[in-house]
Amino acid sequence: MWSFFRKKKEYDCPICAAKGELLDTVDLNKHCEVSKRGALPRSGVAIEYYLCSDCRFCWAPMMHAWSVDEFEEKIYNQDYVYVDPEYIESRPRTNSEMLIANVPHASSIRHLDYGGGNGMLSKLLNEAGWQSSSYDPMVDHDVSIESLGKFDFITSFEVFEHVPDVHRLISDLDQLIADNGIIIFSTITSDEFITPGKKLNWWYAAPRNGHISLFSQNALRRLGHSKNFQFTSFSPALHVFFKSVPEWASHMIKIV
Repeated sequence: MWSFFRKKKEYDCPICAAKGELLDTVDLNKHCEVSKRGALPRSGVAIEYYLCSDCRFCWAPMMHAWSVDEFEEKIYNQDYVYVDPEYIESRPRTNSEMLIANVPHASSIRHLDYGGGNGMLSKLLNEAGWQSSSYDPMVDHDVSIESLGKFDFITSFEVFEHVPDVHRLISDLDQLIADNGIIIFSTITSDEFITPGKKLNWWYAAPRNGHISLFSQNALRRLGHSKNFQFTSFSPALHVFFKSVPEWASHMIKIV
């Protein structure tokens, strides 16, 4: 009788536990390549994005609750390359060139590409003389991180926005990084693009790409602090977590 009085859904922020408020709803087929390839047909599946009232983390609770099988069926399937054509080779090659140019004496550094997908970045780095391994929670289901050991340098390019469990993410990174190691990762921060009470029109908010976790600078800082990481950014898209800066990275990271 009273079913039309629907109880408003409430979610606590996965990072700081403050209340999340419904920001907007977008179709599951919204993707990042709309300006280049056009929109996909609407799926009819509504994806709600919530915004934390404190740290401004923005996330899609429904997709955060999906299983690995659901992600593989609905997102990371044979059609994924249409919405992210650079992930197979172009992005790994660009990132490898950037790393090789900026990290001297890499042959003595143990490196892990976290969320490395098909392992292309590690393959290119190993060809250049690095000691690089790749690990992806969505791909390497049977690999325990305990078996991987510790790494001097971890990269994680275009991964954070895909992660449904931010606590597992930061715990994994904390377990895998050596005491004086650094973690360089890319994700575009949302500060200039997401505003409470306004439509979520940002191109990066794209569920068909698996972009279900959108971080403000404050959200990244607080996520890192939960494991005692210091945090700084090279740009709005490139960031670093560290506890101390090793000598080999001192030219890249200046502690203020």
